[in-house]
Amino acid sequence: MPVYTPPLRDMQFVLHELLDVTATLRTLPAHADTDADTINAVLEEGGKFAAEVVFPLNISGDAQGCQLDRDTHEVRTPDGFKAAYAQYVAGGWPSLSCDPDFGGQGLPFVVNQCFYEMLNSANQAWTMYPGLSHGAYECLHAHGTQEQKATYLPRLTSGEWTGTMCLTEPHCGTDLGLLRTKAEPQADGTYRITGQKIFISAGEHDLAPNIVHLVLARLPDAPPGSKGISLFLVPKFMVQADGTLGARNGIHCGALEHKMGIHGNATCQMVLDGAVGTLVGQPHKGLQAMFVMMNAARLGVGNQSLGLTEVAYQNALAYARDRVQMRSLSGVKAPGKPADPIIVHPDVRRMLLTAKAYGEGGRALACHVALLLDQEVNHPDETVRKEAAELLALLTPIVKAFLTDNGWIAVSECLQVFGGHGFIKEWGMEQHVRDARINMIYEGTNTIQSLDLLGRKVLGNQGASLKKFGAQVEAFVRAEIGHEAMGEFVKPLADLGQKLTALTGEIGMKAMANADEVGAAAVDYLRVAGYLVFAYFWARIAKVALEKIAQAEQEAQRPDPFYLGKLQTARFYFTRLMPETSSLMRRIRSGSEVLLDTDAALA
Repeated sequence: MPVYTPPLRDMQFVLHELLDVTATLRTLPAHADTDADTINAVLEEGGKFAAEVVFPLNISGDAQGCQLDRDTHEVRTPDGFKAAYAQYVAGGWPSLSCDPDFGGQGLPFVVNQCFYEMLNSANQAWTMYPGLSHGAYECLHAHGTQEQKATYLPRLTSGEWTGTMCLTEPHCGTDLGLLRTKAEPQADGTYRITGQKIFISAGEHDLAPNIVHLVLARLPDAPPGSKGISLFLVPKFMVQADGTLGARNGIHCGALEHKMGIHGNATCQMVLDGAVGTLVGQPHKGLQAMFVMMNAARLGVGNQSLGLTEVAYQNALAYARDRVQMRSLSGVKAPGKPADPIIVHPDVRRMLLTAKAYGEGGRALACHVALLLDQEVNHPDETVRKEAAELLALLTPIVKAFLTDNGWIAVSECLQVFGGHGFIKEWGMEQHVRDARINMIYEGTNTIQSLDLLGRKVLGNQGASLKKFGAQVEAFVRAEIGHEAMGEFVKPLADLGQKLTALTGEIGMKAMANADEVGAAAVDYLRVAGYLVFAYFWARIAKVALEKIAQAEQEAQRPDPFYLGKLQTARFYFTRLMPETSSLMRRIRSGSEVLLDTDAALA
């Protein structure tokens, strides 16, 4: 049976030794008193909840799935999900990083990030129910009216109610400008909303008595395209003046999608038949308001694959240590056994180290980005807030796409470690592969993330944001280039930074003559950029590890194997993973013609 141990030691390393989060938090008045002991204690308890309450429901939830009662339109979640959610609410976990003004605990986002990584490792399908509520909370917190905030935020904060976002329609997924759902103004200031939405995660369930749907729709006078979309709050049950629930609203689940993975989460086709809603934000400005929730969701999806990478790696490592097959090519390693453990074989180690390098590099990036979000929201200096927001915008598509691409690679490699047993349900590995595949698709496909990165975040401001990140890389390289032990890390880091800068300029020049060059280059470009970002963090990780090893040697002590492992994984990353950038850049330079001059091939 699968196992999961919360990676608390590595989280503590990233938070305290690599990022020194408390130093940053001390500059934020809202979090100035949050110390390392508090963070560690919260994550220790969060890890227990993930491993002991949610993880045991993962395989059973996948097998059982959700059930729709077509008469009542109600959805029953897998056995144990409702009780686990009640325990989650009773423990105060929904409110972890929410505003104290609405009942939240006000802890930093970076703490919530680590907690949710553990939940995603334990059970991605279950975690999507409370996870989407956080996005709805953030959207209403930023754009809701005072009445909406007073009515809904305390209940979303406590977890009493959950939230969703309703964007996609049968005829429009990525291109939301095509959506047809209509909103008719009423004399009392509300709107009657009619239409159909599909692929709505957690759109209907039995975990909470009310669900707060954030719905995109068009007003009668809406201009065509994305500039004519408005956002509406549509509750499952109407909320009366005293805060109690009233009549059922005109929104229901018409069908459940039958999916490849995340079976324990109800992915719904939602029907709106004159549902009553209230406007969120300004008319025709719905996408801008919804982007608060969408950006939160994109970071969350990257975190989903990070969680799956960790749990898949843990199980593959345990299996590789235990499973005996063949002898090592260089000689017997386990003479007391009929064969050697498969972990002695070079390619098994390659698969394991791929998952480890992608997972631990992803954790460093995800925590860094969460800390940027804390700075954007809470720093007293407007300049710092703007710079944090700019870097966060640049890195968000990389978190979403690079982490989910890597997660897919990692869980597939981990399944391969099991050989034929990985293909069998009882080991749990095939579920991780199925669950991981959706992460590359929803909340904006990874191609869309790539176009966003290259087209908007890089070329859209003439590379200004990329140069700011590059300046951080250059400063680190300058500080470390003179240290001989760091040469194997900072030299390839500097080289890739220079090559990406040159490549960006080339694409920009070609795109001025032919915009399709951006589309042809974008996916490979994001991977090159992702490798650069990971290289920056792996070089920093290596620096910490080298310092700790040197300190132990000076004190005549044996170095902690934890730091030796970090150094070995960093070397693997730079020598075995990052070289992919050479082929990626070669593909980018091949241009768009080889893709588009293919009418005969695709006839």
